Parts: sequence; C-alpha cells; structure tokens
Amino acid sequence: MEDWFGSQYYKLLYQNRDEREAQEFIYNLLGFLLPPAGSKMLDIACGDGRFATQLAQDGFDVTGIDISAASIARATAHESEHLQFFVQDMRFPFYINYFDFAFNFFTSFGYFKHKRDHKLAAKSFAASLKAGGTLVVDYLNTGYVLPRLVPEATITVGETEFQISKHVEHNYIIKNISFIDESGIKKSFTETVATFTLAEFECMFTEAGMALAHTFGDYQLQPFNEITSPRLIMVFTKQ
Repeated sequence: MEDWFGSQYYKLLYQNRDEREAQEFIYNLLGFLLPPAGSKMLDIACGDGRFATQLAQDGFDVTGIDISAASIARATAHESEHLQFFVQDMRFPFYINYFDFAFNFFTSFGYFKHKRDHKLAAKSFAASLKAGGTLVVDYLNTGYVLPRLVPEATITVGETEFQISKHVEHNYIIKNISFIDESGIKKSFTETVATFTLAEFECMFTEAGMALAHTFGDYQLQPFNEITSPRLIMVFTKQ
C-alpha cells in the first residue's frame, strides 16, 4: 500500500481532512503530556512530515519515519537541525532506547496482513523509547466506525472522480478505491485496516513491554467510550 500512500492521488482524495482539527489535537496532546523542551520525539508513519514539522517548530528534536520513499522525499524539504526524516518500515527497530516520546497519528497502524507483523511493529515502537518513555497511538474506534460504514460512495475532487467501496472481511475494513488518472488510465488501490479493539491493543502493547496509562475518545481529549467516541487515542508508558 505504500505506493498508494505516497501517490499524488492519495493526497488529492484526502486533501479535505480537517487540518485545523489535527493541529488542535497536537496542541491539546502536548498540553496533556507537557514534554520538556528539547525532548527527542519519533513520528512513526509521518507521511509528508506535516506534524513532525509542527513538533519541531514547537521546540522538540524530531525524527520522522515512513515506508513511502516518495513521502519522505517530500518531507526532507522541511529538514533542519532539529528535524530529520528517514525511509523506515515500522516493523523494524529504529534508534534503540533513544526517544522520549513516540507518536503514531491518524490511524497509521493496522495495515499488515498478519497479526505477527502488528506485534513486530508494537515491539519496534517500544524498542525506540527510553525506559519510562511515552507512546501515543491514535486509531479509529471500530465500535463507532463499523455501524456507520458506507458501502459505496463517489467522491469528486477537481476533475478526478473516485469510486469507493467498503466492507468488512476477516476483521479488516477493506476499502477499494478506483479512478481514471490524467492519462485516461483506470487505477485501483486497496486500503485494509484491522478492526482492533482497545482490549486487543492493550494486549499487543503489554506484550511489547508497554503499559496503558490513558485513553481518549476524540481530538479534544474527551473520555473514551467504545460506542460513541470517533477515535481511540491511547497513551502508553514503557516499563
């Protein structure tokens, strides 16, 4: 899926995501965590580096990693003394016992086919942190999303018409996206994301040496409710 995540059409389809809400989330999260100035931070699956860049501007030493070489190529335009980017598969450790904080924003987890790969990623997240370090995982809340799943939709952005279908299969939400590109060629991509629950996350990250410290249900950091909360935001501490 990295070809899709790094493509111009991925950015086009999701260009209307609420950037202000996302920035307010970062602001609210930092207000809760109160990280000391100069803290070493890892943005896992950083994409084009928007939020890593914001964190660096807030006075932190930030590293962003992503499996998409195209995304990292765009992100490196923002590099500075306190901000750097690398192509890296989240399943494999990066800078062991090095970071004070690690972040996995905006449902950038759960895309692997096998559960063992998700477990590898969880262990990799934990390995990157110092003892006592903090990990934040921001995920969709399946208890909220599944009852509201829209099976078919058409979204037009500019001159591109995206045909989107969604269904649930073997504990994954399967999202098929097709469109005609600028050359008149039909392209199709598939996004799959696991329907992990809070209990499954807690089990996975406990095995990786992390302890669940807090949960939130939205970007305003309201309490988590498994039925009514749109997000599942988890704060873990490395043991």
